[in-house]
Amino acid sequence: MNDEATIRRTGRRDERKETRYLLRAKSGDWVRVHYTGRVKDGGMFGSSEKREPVSFVLGEGTLIPGFEQAVLGMAPGEKKTVTLVPEDGYGLPRQDLRIVSSRAPVGRDMQLDVGTMLGGFTMGTGQLPLKVTERTESTVTLDGNHPLAGLHLIFDLELVEIVEVAPATAT
Repeated sequence: MNDEATIRRTGRRDERKETRYLLRAKSGDWVRVHYTGRVKDGGMFGSSEKREPVSFVLGEGTLIPGFEQAVLGMAPGEKKTVTLVPEDGYGLPRQDLRIVSSRAPVGRDMQLDVGTMLGGFTMGTGQLPLKVTERTESTVTLDGNHPLAGLHLIFDLELVEIVEVAPATAT
């Protein structure tokens, strides 16, 4: 691999050689990112610290919008911390994803303690995890919102590598 290819992939270069640019992540690039995610109160909800970095193509919408947006423009080796508002994370909680149901269809014999996770199904979109948020003798309230919906999320990010650079587009 030549020096330019090494610089483009990792952002590192032989200190004896000069380079005219430092590659920045852009839409269409395949990138690898280490992250630690936590909520505003400090509780951690995810990390790649003891695993492989998360690998994805920027702009494909594989990850939450604010995460991808934060990686755009980063250089390999660069680290930063970003705070995402709910709309750039898992969204605001949606009332239409909260269901109050009679316990009969859910199952009177099932252990339905608050916090229990159940699998539900939606038309055309597959499985939707449901969390029991309230229960009485006759009803159960199920919430299909993502557990991090409505929360401000803080991510510590490190762009480890731009694995494959998107082709330049003509302007």
